[in-house]
Amino acid sequence: MWRRPAWQVLRQFVRHDSDTVTSLVLERSMNRVQLLGRVGQDPIMRQVEGKNPVTIFSLATNEMWRTGDSEVGQGALLFLCTLGDISQKTTWHRISVFRPGLRDVTYQYVRKGSRIFVEGKIDYGEYTDKNNVRRQATTIIADNVIFLSD
Repeated sequence: MWRRPAWQVLRQFVRHDSDTVTSLVLERSMNRVQLLGRVGQDPIMRQVEGKNPVTIFSLATNEMWRTGDSEVGQGALLFLCTLGDISQKTTWHRISVFRPGLRDVTYQYVRKGSRIFVEGKIDYGEYTDKNNVRRQATTIIADNVIFLSD
């Protein structure tokens, strides 16, 4: 009866007071992005001195929604009255492809206006532009690019 509460207290003590023990525990997390959209520009390939080459292009995704919808019930039937306007938003994403085979195929076959599906992870970084100004950059590091027919 007393063993279990004592074990829980000891476990709490070890968890909070020992940096060595907690630093060895790895937390599981996920960073996955899936995008379906149209390519905004032909890909470009870049290589910074001593680093791996990368193929970069932009991808537009689009959201549409209707504003001001209301439901009107009549007996057992339910009608959706469209009282509002259709709104839409286009979001532009920077896609970077580092994987050697995928990078080359993407550079060769992806063109402006192509409809593609991209899987990857989101990455936040910082770079210095030509005017020596530090800038923030968000990019999708592509693990997979699937070409879809129009």
